[in-house]
Amino acid sequence: MPYAGDVTPHDAWDQLTIDPRTVLVDVRTVEEWLEIGVPDSPSDDKPVHFVEWATNDGPNPRFLAQLEAAGVAKDATVLFICRSGGRSIAAAEAATAAGWASSYNVLQGFEGDFDALGGRSVNGWLNAGLPTTTYAGPAE
Repeated sequence: MPYAGDVTPHDAWDQLTIDPRTVLVDVRTVEEWLEIGVPDSPSDDKPVHFVEWATNDGPNPRFLAQLEAAGVAKDATVLFICRSGGRSIAAAEAATAAGWASSYNVLQGFEGDFDALGGRSVNGWLNAGLPTTTYAGPAE
């Protein structure tokens, strides 16, 4: 595996709550953050970082630079989350290759997998009942 591993949404929350060196990075698009909401952090001391893996124009060529500019330390445990787990795997792989050795993917993402009717009600951060909030715009 070209990144540190996968964690469930509940395990991600537990890790964020317990370990001060763990950070959460949401790699979805600005539109997703605004329309669907975002994961909340366990405290004001530990903000969620928002760095798009891809933009409306395609892959974000500044992803790694923006991750660093957001203050995500290379020795931190970094949990990447997207809508359902695909982009966050790619982000974890890229971050690992760039020196963030403890990069993890949050399984099922924020919204989770499709249900039989095409909705996203099966699993993921949102459906696990973990804390969410609205996106307030760039803070970094």
